[in-house]
Formats: sequence, structure tokens, C-alpha cells
Amino acid sequence: MRAPDFWRDDNVLAACLAPLGAVYAWAVARNLERAEEYRPAVPVICVGNIVAGGAGKTPVAMALARRLLAAGRKPHMLTRGYGGSEVGPRAVDLDRHDAARMGDEALLLAEVAPTWVSRWRPDGAVAAVEMGADLIIMDDGFQNGSIAKDLSLVVVDGSYGFGNGRPIPAGPCREPAATGLRRADALVIIGEDRAGTAELAEQAGIPVLRARLAPGPEGAALMGRKVVAFAGIGRPEKFFETLKGCGARLVTTTAFPDHYAYDRSEIEDLLREAAANDAQVITTTKDRVRLPEDLRRKVAVLPVTLDWDDADLLPPLLDRIGVNL
Repeated sequence: MRAPDFWRDDNVLAACLAPLGAVYAWAVARNLERAEEYRPAVPVICVGNIVAGGAGKTPVAMALARRLLAAGRKPHMLTRGYGGSEVGPRAVDLDRHDAARMGDEALLLAEVAPTWVSRWRPDGAVAAVEMGADLIIMDDGFQNGSIAKDLSLVVVDGSYGFGNGRPIPAGPCREPAATGLRRADALVIIGEDRAGTAELAEQAGIPVLRARLAPGPEGAALMGRKVVAFAGIGRPEKFFETLKGCGARLVTTTAFPDHYAYDRSEIEDLLREAAANDAQVITTTKDRVRLPEDLRRKVAVLPVTLDWDDADLLPPLLDRIGVNL
């Protein structure tokens, strides 16, 4: 699904749905309170969020894994495999598995470090440790109480923040932001903090790490080039703005729901539209893995990487759990 526009600002519709939001927040709190946590034999770092939709968790998890690998650690990634059919625990094999089975995010994570898909996260953690993990990076699961977390990083899109601050369905929050931040160890803001989320972190007494998503070298080739862009991520408009920032000339933009399973005819329609306008079809790396395999070579991709603005704040956080960079 795509986040409704009314989730961004407070309004009459959000106020009408507030009672349902209160019930949702109560259910999340109740489940966390009643959960029996399994504590793995190695530290668990949770990279999660408070809002539904794309906040940038996966790029943060991948960037963190790369740093830990460079420091000689053996991180394994753990994910629910949202959008895939696999129950797990199952190690992702990029040569055999696809997004329909494992979910798109699991395939991206597996390009960086060994990755496990497991609906019941404790089973995935056990499997990871048995296969040599000396720490686990969990992509999402901040509101999941089945597994103990040694370090929790809450990721937020700086331009969106916590939206109107209301719980689902009145707003985008899985729980009240103040409640979630009290359980977090740090807040990671991606991009300029236009929503003032840093102030909430300060009130919760947790540090703020700032980062940004930077286009890869492929972005330089887009200057002045006409493109037909599409994306099925949490906030497709972020991808379209990145293309504009690279100097691309957007003929059309098409936004699909997050984790959308593309039909061949939809991609073929976009390819025909591009051909008629002497343009290139382009999408995200996350979307590419969900395309029919034989059409992927016809669609360009603009990769993005996460750059830390204050990476020096990471080592002290990791030191708390005995992980040295």
C-alpha cells in the first residue's frame, strides 16, 4: 500500500480516525508488554522505524553491515522477508531465490552480508549463530517483542518525520513517537530534518545521527537525459526528486505501492512509452528485483548509498554492546 496523503498533516479525517488509532497503539503496546523475548548468543542490532512505509531502514542496515565487515566482524542480516512467501528460517541464495519468495529487501541485504528470512525471528537468529554470525543486524522489527535487542536504531525520513504523529489508521505511526523513542538507543535522520524530529529525540534523551542517500556514479550519466521513471517503494516521490537532482528530464513518473509485484504488461507499457519519447525507463534497485527477469536488462537503475554525516557517533553506540569498529 501507499501511505495516504492525509497521514502527512493533521486534519479532520485523521481526527475522526483517532479512536481507531488509539486501539492500534494499545494493541502494539500490549503485545510488546506480553512478549517473551528470546536472547540470542550474539548481540542484536535492530534497524527499525516508527512509521509505516519507507524511512530508509534497509540502506542503514546495509551501510552498518559494510562498516562491521570492514572491521573484521561477521554480521548476519535478519529480516521477515516482507512481500515474499518464505516462512523460514532460510538463508538467502541470490542464485536461486527471487523476490516472490524472499521479498525484495532480503535480496538487497544478501548482496552485502549473509541474510536470513524468518517470520519467527528467534528461529532466524538461532540459524545465523549456528552458521557463524558474531552479531545480528535485524532489518525492521522494532515493534516485535519476540527477540531481545541490544541496540535499537530508529530511522526516519527527515522530510516526512512522523507525519501527523497519529497511530495507524489516523496517521503513519505504529506507536506514538514519544513512546517508541523512549525504547530506542538513537535516532537516524536521513536527509534534512524538515519535520523537527531531532527535537523529539532530544526530549527522549537519545543521540541523533544524520545521514543522506547519495546517488551512485550512474547519476552523472542522467544529466539532460529523458527518462520514464517508476517506483514501488514507501515514498516514490523521493526517488523522482533524486532523478531531478541528477539533471534527468522526467517525461512521466509512475508511483506503485510499496513491494508491488509488477505485471509484465505494466513494464511493457512503460517501455513503449519510453520508446515513443526517445527516453530510458528507470527505477530503483529495490524495484528491479521484482521485475520479470527478461525485462530487467531493458530498465535502467539508479543505485543510492547511505553516507553518514556524523559517522563518529556510531562507535560509542556500538561500544555499549561490546562491538568495536
